[in-house]
Amino acid sequence: MIKTPENNKDESTGEVSGSREKVGSNTAGRSRLSEFGLEAPTGNAKNFVLDTNVLLHDPGCLNRFGDNHICIPADVLSELDKFKTEQTERGANARRVHRKLTEIFSEAESVTKGVETDGGGTVRLVIYDPTFCMESSVILAQFLRIFPDKARVDHRILAVTLLLTEHNEAPVVLVTKDLNMQLKAKAVHIKCEDYQNDKVDPGEVSNYDIFPVDVDGNELQRFASSGDLELPHERRQGVVLNQYVLLKASEKQTMPARLDANGIFVRLQIPEVLRIPDGHNLKPLNLGQKCLIDALLNPDISLVTCYGQAGTGKTLVAVAAGLHEMFNRRYNGITVSRPVVAMGEQLGFLPGDLDEKMRPWLQPIYDALELLMAPPVSKQQPKRKQGKGSETSKTAKVYDHLIEQGVVEIEALAYIRGRSIPNRFFVLDEAQQLTPQEAKTVVTRMSSGSKLVMVGDPAQIDNPYVDSRSNGLVYTRNRLKGQPFTAHVSLSRGERSPLAEAGAQLM
Repeated sequence: MIKTPENNKDESTGEVSGSREKVGSNTAGRSRLSEFGLEAPTGNAKNFVLDTNVLLHDPGCLNRFGDNHICIPADVLSELDKFKTEQTERGANARRVHRKLTEIFSEAESVTKGVETDGGGTVRLVIYDPTFCMESSVILAQFLRIFPDKARVDHRILAVTLLLTEHNEAPVVLVTKDLNMQLKAKAVHIKCEDYQNDKVDPGEVSNYDIFPVDVDGNELQRFASSGDLELPHERRQGVVLNQYVLLKASEKQTMPARLDANGIFVRLQIPEVLRIPDGHNLKPLNLGQKCLIDALLNPDISLVTCYGQAGTGKTLVAVAAGLHEMFNRRYNGITVSRPVVAMGEQLGFLPGDLDEKMRPWLQPIYDALELLMAPPVSKQQPKRKQGKGSETSKTAKVYDHLIEQGVVEIEALAYIRGRSIPNRFFVLDEAQQLTPQEAKTVVTRMSSGSKLVMVGDPAQIDNPYVDSRSNGLVYTRNRLKGQPFTAHVSLSRGERSPLAEAGAQLM
């Protein structure tokens, strides 16, 4: 346990152990505090110390702390410098933070004294000098006995947070998304919080049940015959535009509906099956899939988000709807993509050209196309026998000619930056692996006439920088819900196999 100098008394004499004077007790010490950024410009606001991962997660976070003081350790700038050359979203975020800080401090006399932010607070750099601080801080000496590695950036950020706590009466809070850093902070009694600005309410992620709306028997009968039902505003509170609900007169008298842009519940408009020419037709197997198909085929909805556990059919239904719409010439083509995030150990560098390297990551998409577009057994051509001297070639896939023509695209998400995607049916699989900034990049790539479908399972995340409440999929749904061009569907019933369903529910 770390004690403050005031509490670190010798039990036999009652005197404070350690003969060094506190750094802030004289004019020279006060000057050094200001020089290192350890003293807040004013004492009536909190001091938030930002870890590197917070800035990488949300480069715009500097304007989200209101009238409080933002402290950025100098060691954080060194960490950002390591990422700025990466041609990834993380690298782009690091460069964005550097540009923002350069803009903030461009006319400042001192970067350690604080520059005002738009919210009425300040932002300043804080410098950790272990030599000077060790000479004046008993609390820091105790910290270094617990975490002796002075070169480790995490330890330096924790140390500077302790110094801020020691020399400021206002609360000091470390903000980090690193769980191990949070545990270390708690071990030395540093107040620590996760970055909550882009986190959604837990109920929005855990509850996959379709929203019930109570109606009487006559209203349900009128809806069944006319296809629409208008209810007073107070009876549809909590329902947003394009939300799917279950009109319920009794336990056995129910009908699904969608709240349209006019505030009227309308019947689902879906075909009996999704027809794939020369392939397999797909029939919705449960209520959730019917709602999803209604959203996917609605030309007025340009963004569809879908949560679903493994085996609920979210990817297969989305790809089938895209093919169905493409063959009906509503879109110029279909693009299916997914982020490159590995589960568990990676296998190192993969051989071959770009397509061969990306094949393992995109194989689930190829599997879906193979299942949907392969002709029924009765229509398959018999295989030709190979002579002894003939050369065997790679078996052609039914979708190869569409890929060659550019009608069907299957690609990794890493190459989407800078693109403009017009009149395409774009399916983004495993969207829960994205950060909010990456999701924003994808959404802003969609041009007129395109439809974006984001599917994923918020409970299955391999990206270390996001969690079930802060990933790009739930972030997009939360920020854009209620817009007339967006819809959301949650799938809860597994259709892959009884084994897959039991595994998703019980394991």
